[in-house]
Amino acid sequence: MSNDTGGGPADTRAELRVVETELEQLRGTVAGLREQIGDRSDGPRDPAELAAVLTAAEEQEAVIGILEGRRSELLARLG
Repeated sequence: MSNDTGGGPADTRAELRVVETELEQLRGTVAGLREQIGDRSDGPRDPAELAAVLTAAEEQEAVIGILEGRRSELLARLG
């Protein structure tokens, strides 16, 4: 995910905004997936469907971890 173009602070801030926007969107997606997992109002779920939703949430959380690392790098670069 490293897009280090060697640009200046303006480029770094722009990339930081993109990363933060992606983090916000992914966190919303994960919250929705976790809500689906916890919502049992419609009765029992197909175990395969539940597993697929859980896997999707975990994959999104892994991407969030990567983006949080990138955000930390960008913030360090900005000082």
